[in-house]
Amino acid sequence: MGQVAWKGLFLSLFDYKTEKYVIAKNKKVGILYRVVQLSILAYLVGWVFVVKKGYQDTDTSLQSSVITKLKGVAFTNTSELGERLWDVADYVIPPQGENVFFVMTNLIVTPNQRQATCPESVSIPDALCYKDGDCLAGEAVVAGNGVKTGRCSKDRDSIRGTCEILAWCPVEKRSKPKKPLLASAENFTVYIKNSIRFPKFKFSKMNVLATDDESYLKTCRYSTEHPYCPIFLLGNIVRWAGSDFQEMALEGGVIGIQIEWNCDLDKAPSECNPHYSFSRLDNKFAEKSISSGYNFRFAKYYRDAEGVDYRTLIKAYGIRFDVMVNGKAGKFNIIPTIINIGSGLALMGAGAFFCDLVLLYLIKKSNFYRGKKYEEVKSSSRKSLSSPTLNGNQSPDQLGGL
Repeated sequence: MGQVAWKGLFLSLFDYKTEKYVIAKNKKVGILYRVVQLSILAYLVGWVFVVKKGYQDTDTSLQSSVITKLKGVAFTNTSELGERLWDVADYVIPPQGENVFFVMTNLIVTPNQRQATCPESVSIPDALCYKDGDCLAGEAVVAGNGVKTGRCSKDRDSIRGTCEILAWCPVEKRSKPKKPLLASAENFTVYIKNSIRFPKFKFSKMNVLATDDESYLKTCRYSTEHPYCPIFLLGNIVRWAGSDFQEMALEGGVIGIQIEWNCDLDKAPSECNPHYSFSRLDNKFAEKSISSGYNFRFAKYYRDAEGVDYRTLIKAYGIRFDVMVNGKAGKFNIIPTIINIGSGLALMGAGAFFCDLVLLYLIKKSNFYRGKKYEEVKSSSRKSLSSPTLNGNQSPDQLGGL
């Protein structure tokens, strides 16, 4: 018996087994199956391969370099500075812009500040006082300009005054111009040079038109008709971001310049183009906001004939431009193609499994179809055959036929 069992097991290795298919003549389930198949096929072809380009290998590790240069001049005439001409060395901070650059559009100037003692500004709550005891000597004024000396400075007919401080005097003015001093900055231009590279595919490109015409960059302006002209008017950038330049120039703000590169490298390199979008990033549009705008302080220091330092303090309001670059590139590769096709075939199998559930468990005749699909086989022991018994009516020939 053991040898027979091992022999049967060995011979069964050469058997071929195939599935048994049951054709269910049910139109509802048949229609459902075709609808599921068509839906999976439409998803695979339309979304995976056409929209998402699932046949491509992608590179999102974009390497980018941004260089910015501004051009333009402005003229102002103020009591603090007199007549003055402003060029890029005056209103662009920092002078060599990269991904972020700032254009000053308004300012408050406090000239000839020297280190001395003077009354603190009345707009500082921590500096208000009624007597000298309210001004603790050596204590810094919270959100103020200096250190308290211990004296309360008052006008002759006033009950309340401000603490005297050791600081750069006179202290900074608190009122800013009602109109931006550098309103003409709306017509300034910025040159944004962006070089990108996708290292996986060793593909590089720039957002500047490849031309030998030296006058091109001096005369062109960016528009939908000239997408490879990197010269932008500041006023247009702010307008495309949904804001008014003169209103924004008064208190400042932040503008985002988004450059997106989505490149299909199965096409010609000329089809890989930059796409620009502009948005305002500060919270100007937030309701009841008291911190909108953008400003900071800087000073220019001098020394008089006696060797004493003095300075001109400038509180600069302006627009900060953040240049952000992102993108991805794709190119045909057999590996993601095979993976996505395999995923689609697996989904086809999942569709058949779903229809089997409907056929075998959810419709009225599910018991009937389940009985046809699954065949129950029960093992039974063989009955031993007994030897035939001879009787008088059986002949030897009949026995031989048995």
